[in-house]
Amino acid sequence: MSVVVSVAANGFAADKVAGKRPNILICVADDAGHASAYGTKWVSTPVFDRVARDGVLMNHAYTCNAKSAPSRASMLTGRNSWQLEEAGNHWPAFPLKFKTYPEALAEKGYVVGYTGKGWGPGVALNADSTERRLTGKPWNKIKCVPPTTGINKIDYAANFKAFLAKRDGSKPFCFWYGAREPHRKYEYRSHERFGKQISDIDSVPPYWPDNETVRHDMLDYAVEIEYFDRQLGLMLQMLEQSGELDNTIVMVLSDHNMPFPRCKGQDYYESVHIPMAVMWRDGIVNPGRRLDENICVIDIVPTLFDAIGVRESDTGMMPVTGRSFMDLLKDSDRGVDRDFVLLGRERHDVGRPDDQGYPIRGLIRGDYLYIRNYEPGRWPACNPETGYMDVDGSPTKTEVLKTRHDPATRHFWELSFGKRDAEELYNIKTDPACVNNLIGDPAMKPLAVSMAVEMESRLKSEGDPRMSGHGDVFDRYPNQCPARQFYRRWKTGERNIPHAWINDSDFETIE
Repeated sequence: MSVVVSVAANGFAADKVAGKRPNILICVADDAGHASAYGTKWVSTPVFDRVARDGVLMNHAYTCNAKSAPSRASMLTGRNSWQLEEAGNHWPAFPLKFKTYPEALAEKGYVVGYTGKGWGPGVALNADSTERRLTGKPWNKIKCVPPTTGINKIDYAANFKAFLAKRDGSKPFCFWYGAREPHRKYEYRSHERFGKQISDIDSVPPYWPDNETVRHDMLDYAVEIEYFDRQLGLMLQMLEQSGELDNTIVMVLSDHNMPFPRCKGQDYYESVHIPMAVMWRDGIVNPGRRLDENICVIDIVPTLFDAIGVRESDTGMMPVTGRSFMDLLKDSDRGVDRDFVLLGRERHDVGRPDDQGYPIRGLIRGDYLYIRNYEPGRWPACNPETGYMDVDGSPTKTEVLKTRHDPATRHFWELSFGKRDAEELYNIKTDPACVNNLIGDPAMKPLAVSMAVEMESRLKSEGDPRMSGHGDVFDRYPNQCPARQFYRRWKTGERNIPHAWINDSDFETIE
């Protein structure tokens, strides 16, 4: 069964032109990998859980690139990060040729705005060098006194309220709630003020040492996720009180997984897997379902266009790669192969000679994750002498780094910071932590070969420069990061850099 709409000349379905076009509220947490709807007992997210209960919960949602700027660029354009030229890097300049869906919807009569963090970090300019509004007009003026020193002072809910009050009520809105939580830094042991205890955590990932410091860090992370959830609750309450919630598509997700070693910035399951729930009372059929199909952030754009009845060809956007999951929201079947997701990364944070990246491509197919590391001679989390800058400074990072000199615990350091094999293969159903590399198992060789062939075939069809031998272009794109010359400055003895998440103890000398 498929959904049929009558499309008007301007690209909108006829019934949408009559004033029934749905509002859009996209809610993006910064670095969140957990929600209580998935059974995590040490994080409480009742509002996210409500969205899942009144809508659908994605069991297998992913980003194609586990770093803020490239992940958000993919969300906004519907294209994988390696299809976005320099926007496939972290701290890039966003190419003018790639229009975002908020820009397109603003041209189609939507009132567009955002609060908190939109796209970034990086630089996005119009042809006349004015600032480009990739997620709409910013609404960040109203401040609050946050409950911890690590939480941002922007009052997200109050700014959303101001946006609603100022907009033209005859037009639908498209709003981006981009919390800066749970991005680091955290107020250490702030969780104790909220009644959390380290015994609340049922298990610590097997790639970190299980000690009190790590558990405190995990609970401080939980506090910030819960703050994001409370702000979301206030926004939904506003929409409910105004009678607009039923006609609003609410998507809640994260840009990637948690800001801890071996997670954020990498391509493992617990790097790219994200919480995601969608609620649309006027549009979702049979709410309360849990979906096992694979969804990627590049699928958001075509789904929104499908929902509001706009043709992609009428938007002026570059062709999207993602596929609409409207069939899943309607509980119908279009016969789409959703058993795979492509993954990758190029240059993230600085900290290698000449700011080189760490190129990876990967494929999730069924229960398996195949990874190809194209430069295994490089350090995956950036160089030891420059502070492993592709892992945010944190108590957990410090604890993992302490293990390097102890043979009994060195495996923690190896998993998060050590150099890697050219190929990796994991069963993400039985080993979601991705600590048991199956690539050397002769019985798994046919699967690894098959996945490698499929991955490269799909990447070639998407025009990935790395598949045509031009992957070095990602290292040549200008780096907009304030610390882009850090490696050079470090060699002259400088340590005072503008990245607050780097600790002095992170710097090592590897013999």
